[in-house]
Amino acid sequence: MEAIKKNEVKTGRVIDLTHEGHGVVKIDRYPVFIPQALTGEEIEYKLIKVNKNFAIGKLLQIFEESPERVEPPCVYYYKCGGCQLQHLAYDAQLEMKRNQVINLFHRKGKYTDTVINETIGMMNPWSYRNKSQIPVGKNKDGKTVMGFYRQRSHDIIDMDECIIQDSIQNQLMVMIKELLNKYKVSVYNERSKEGLLRHVIIRVGYTSREVMIVFVTNGKKFKQAPAIIEKLVEAVPNIKSVIQNINESHSNVIMGRHSKTLYGKDKIIDDLDSVEFKISDQSFYQINSQQTVKLYNKALEYAQLNGDETVLDTYCGIGTIGLYMAEKAKHVYGVEVVPAAIEDAKQNAKLNGYDNTTFVCGKAEDIIMRWKAEGIQPDVVMVDPPRKGCDEQFLKTLLELNPKRIVYISCNPSTQQRDASILTEQYQLKEITPVDMFPQTTHIETVALFEQK
Repeated sequence: MEAIKKNEVKTGRVIDLTHEGHGVVKIDRYPVFIPQALTGEEIEYKLIKVNKNFAIGKLLQIFEESPERVEPPCVYYYKCGGCQLQHLAYDAQLEMKRNQVINLFHRKGKYTDTVINETIGMMNPWSYRNKSQIPVGKNKDGKTVMGFYRQRSHDIIDMDECIIQDSIQNQLMVMIKELLNKYKVSVYNERSKEGLLRHVIIRVGYTSREVMIVFVTNGKKFKQAPAIIEKLVEAVPNIKSVIQNINESHSNVIMGRHSKTLYGKDKIIDDLDSVEFKISDQSFYQINSQQTVKLYNKALEYAQLNGDETVLDTYCGIGTIGLYMAEKAKHVYGVEVVPAAIEDAKQNAKLNGYDNTTFVCGKAEDIIMRWKAEGIQPDVVMVDPPRKGCDEQFLKTLLELNPKRIVYISCNPSTQQRDASILTEQYQLKEITPVDMFPQTTHIETVALFEQK
């Protein structure tokens, strides 16, 4: 292979896309990954990082464009790290995400008999986020800025809108920034660890249009809060809750453990397909409500409920999936390690009038075995773990439990594929459907059906 040096300028044809959406060019067999380059394009690029196994390139010019290339509608796109795929036509984004799943399960995982469906996309893949977590900082002139981080850095790009957020979040982001400057609210500095305001979180009920604002502060005193809240509520009557979350840890974790309600209710209400949920500042609630309904309907289809089944919802959070299934099930049991989430799940069951639900706090593998000893045998188990996937002990407990079907929702198909290798000792992986929960980004959600062999 020819010697490859940093800062060299080269030309080549893009042969593939990585799971991060980077174009792949090969020099002999050595891969170069180039952000914003698309499959089939003939390009010129500069080598900006050279490692033993791969290099990173910077796209300089395109000699032959892909027919799937589009002009990104966002003015901040090439600086901001929030979206990665706005330069790729939406149909091609959906195909890329399906190909990722095919690559993981058919090629690497050898599940060649598993049906992998087309990715379920959105009619309008914009303005879909019902929650924004916006960092706050200062610019060189000492003005408060709000926006998202520059790619691979903690520099905040000052923004007036983000086109994947709900429009009400954009309106509030601009207003809050003006008020922070007007009332001279001090802003947290990551280097000196001083200053008050760290993040502003805005949640919007997709159906209810109720708004919650969370000010994340490095300390308890926030003397300008009453004046700011008064102005915000006057302008946006949909604001039903304002919370102060106190985070005095000097880590990258966005929220602290303690919150207090400064205005209105401590929770807002939203619904998914007429199932109502109370959402607190710390609740896990899917970011894209329109796609969540499609995801849960696919999970419901895989669960094949006719009213006689016992459903076990592991990693149940505030009960969203379990309660979505409660109307079609004989009984739903939910388990979750976060105590506040279980309290919310119980309240949400009450809110919807479901008395065929039981929610318990604890580690899934412990609670499941306790229920098994009490003679509770689920027909269907719902699994929706965090990005790191399932604990191996939990999967072994699941095999002992031996339900007829396991419906596994994942926000990280690579850990889902890893977990499938344990489940397929007893189960057949029948079908996987990718769902595009985060259009314009490289993230992909999947729902998979495992049936007893």
